[in-house]
Amino acid sequence: MTHYDNLISLLKEMGGAVIGYSGGVDSTLLAKVATDALGEKAVCVLVESVLIPDSEIEEAVSIAKELNLNLIRLQVDALAVKDVPKNDPDRCYFCKKAVFSHLVKIAQDMNLPYVLDGSNASDESDYRPGTKATAELEVRSPLKELGMTKEEIRALSRDLDLPTWNKPSYACLASRIPYGTPLTVETLRQVGDAETILRKLGFKQFRVRHHGDVARIELLPLDMEKMINPTMRKYIVEQFKALGYTYIAMDLHGYRTGSMNETLAEDIL
Repeated sequence: MTHYDNLISLLKEMGGAVIGYSGGVDSTLLAKVATDALGEKAVCVLVESVLIPDSEIEEAVSIAKELNLNLIRLQVDALAVKDVPKNDPDRCYFCKKAVFSHLVKIAQDMNLPYVLDGSNASDESDYRPGTKATAELEVRSPLKELGMTKEEIRALSRDLDLPTWNKPSYACLASRIPYGTPLTVETLRQVGDAETILRKLGFKQFRVRHHGDVARIELLPLDMEKMINPTMRKYIVEQFKALGYTYIAMDLHGYRTGSMNETLAEDIL
């Protein structure tokens, strides 16, 4: 059987589910196949908060309409969740616990037996405290259960002609800020606005890491030459300074997921 067939079979066995949907590669594939398998008994919930830029929300809503997903939009005040604003290394645990508790309640109210997320087999290579929260809430991860890797998810998404098949990886804006630096609406918006500038300039896969008055830009190596073009460099410096950054640096190590975890002690990881 193909990955699609296996996923359809697993989801049909469930009989109904609420899917945590973000418009990213993984959750979009899961939402699409769950809708194929379960019809109206597949309910996709898009969580909206200050941790997610408006552009990501708008794109997720557009994709949901294109794929005819049964979508619920849920507003969550992430910075009101206890221990999230402190931004300790286990921040994601508290955030995920709060968010998916809402999804569990929706599932109960709609008499749907499961809550699902888009975690996959490739996620186990990084520090992800949110996994503990979803495990405690008995959230299932069909892509991970079937051993599907990120590469296989992209390949199946391409086969299904999903618009997200080659979408760059994304994580919430809090992941741009060093652990221990408090999360505020102003800081999150500053980072989000900085990344919007780069996105409009045509950069695809990148991160702007926030270090007080320093913006550390992570790019794919093939984009570094583009960044240091004199005209491009001057424009980015001007735009970032207008956002409040004093120093704008390009990380020579380049883009990588979870770079803020590099400072964590091995016993935490």
